[in-house]
Amino acid sequence: MIYDIKHIIKRIYEKTTQFIPDKLYIKILYFVRMKKFPNLKNPQTYNEKLQYLKLKQEGPFYTHLSDKYTSRAYVAEKIGKQYLAKILWVGTDAREIPFHKLPKKFVIKCNHGSGYNIIVKDKKTINKEETIKKLNRWLSNDFWKLGRELIYKNMKKKVYVEEYLADNITDYKFFCFDGKPKMMFIATDRGIGTKFDFYDIDFNHMPFTQGYPNNPNTPKKPKQYNKMIELSKKLSEDVKHARIDFYEVEGKIYFGEITFYQFSGWMPIIPEKYDRVMGEMIKLD
Repeated sequence: MIYDIKHIIKRIYEKTTQFIPDKLYIKILYFVRMKKFPNLKNPQTYNEKLQYLKLKQEGPFYTHLSDKYTSRAYVAEKIGKQYLAKILWVGTDAREIPFHKLPKKFVIKCNHGSGYNIIVKDKKTINKEETIKKLNRWLSNDFWKLGRELIYKNMKKKVYVEEYLADNITDYKFFCFDGKPKMMFIATDRGIGTKFDFYDIDFNHMPFTQGYPNNPNTPKKPKQYNKMIELSKKLSEDVKHARIDFYEVEGKIYFGEITFYQFSGWMPIIPEKYDRVMGEMIKLD
């Protein structure tokens, strides 16, 4: 019932705001989220520059890389398919998922948004009807209308099933600028109290937060850290700025996704001065 109400509110929001010009919409929502208007003519901070890039970056190339399913082809070409989790099924309607053919454990994802993941540790325990309903509700959401990220405007929405990699998986996310990884963060405790810890590329802990608190138990450097840096360079060499995500499972690296706009550029960085520090890393033409 709560999900239904949220979905209705979201649909009303999309309908009532879709005719607002992109730049004006971004300025308004930036003010709502950040408590100040963005400087889009001469952006200086990281979040401002993400808004600037959202208005500039469009076309099939960016859509292809942002699509969590189609980006796999780009990854296979750039670094090899050995870094990809296996796909067990893909389609456009969650009602067609062949649950009876799937293994005990798997992960269901949507290709077009953020946080659209369902981790299934035992398929005997899932409510198939509710799961299908949730997935098709996600498929009806339009991230272009919500965040004015033009890369989502013509994306063909899909739902797909990946192999289950491990319990309590940790994310390693690298911020790359003109093909050079300059910092990263580690996401831990997903689903039970998410923590983000930021590091410079030499793995020195950075003194700021964004969205989530630091983990009191400082995360350890992944075994394949240097290899992740090398792979990040290859995957980001064709773009101005991107976040390249990986997992490490029993010493093996798996690709996660390519993201162009961290938190859609609407999440404060605390202390605020680090918003400008990160902003200096993006060199706009």
